[in-house]
Amino acid sequence: MRKILKPVEWIGIAIVSLIFLFPFVWMMLTSLKSIDETTVFPPKWIPSSIHWENFVQAWSSGPFLAYLINSIFVSLAILVLQFITAVPAAYAFARYRFKGYKILFGFTLIALMIPPQITFLPVFIQMSGWNLINTYIPLILPYAASAFGIFLLRQSFMQVPEEILEAARLDQASEWKIMWKIMVPMARPVLVTFGLFSFIYHWNDYFWPLVMTNQDVVRTLPVGIAALKASEGGVAWNIVMAGNMILVIPILIIFFFAQRQIIRAFVYSGVK
Repeated sequence: MRKILKPVEWIGIAIVSLIFLFPFVWMMLTSLKSIDETTVFPPKWIPSSIHWENFVQAWSSGPFLAYLINSIFVSLAILVLQFITAVPAAYAFARYRFKGYKILFGFTLIALMIPPQITFLPVFIQMSGWNLINTYIPLILPYAASAFGIFLLRQSFMQVPEEILEAARLDQASEWKIMWKIMVPMARPVLVTFGLFSFIYHWNDYFWPLVMTNQDVVRTLPVGIAALKASEGGVAWNIVMAGNMILVIPILIIFFFAQRQIIRAFVYSGVK
């Protein structure tokens, strides 16, 4: 039965892979075409010649270096703050049952379900009242804590046997040391996976930087790519796709180096 199902499984995997890969492959091939080849019908898959100058034109059509630096700074700043806030909160929820535990954890789960688009208006009014619009603070501060990160790390910390923590306490280790020296290393695959998810989300985030900024000096790459599409009138798709490739390439590099940790996170089952 297994031998009969195996080819079917491979065919299913291949079909699903093609469905997910199709948009990326099409974007990559379009970024290398001439403008005439992007509008020809029926569509032409393979470009007749490689047009690397599309990337140069996309890069030089705006302050993309500033966009890139802003994206790196904002994404990394959010990631660091989320680690600093999520690890202690997850440790407390995983190992302690204090007064108000259920209420606080319930609020965390509720925050997990609320999309940021719902909260942007009061945040915008507050930041505008503090004259912080067009600064990095409204891009970073609202995301300093992650309900998803707290929930994910809590589930990972709960898998660590209590005997290990008791042994550490007998050796006079403080709770702070137990958290950073024992719990965090054991949850490293989950931390890497959460970090990757967080970085990708904020790297690709278009809505929040668009709302909180109106000057190029603090705007990020997704907003710049959208401006590139508007400046090209939606016609020069080869230039637009070249800009999107510039946006995607850093994510691919990070995923390439972190893929082993991600796989470990999905199969992680704690200490046996």
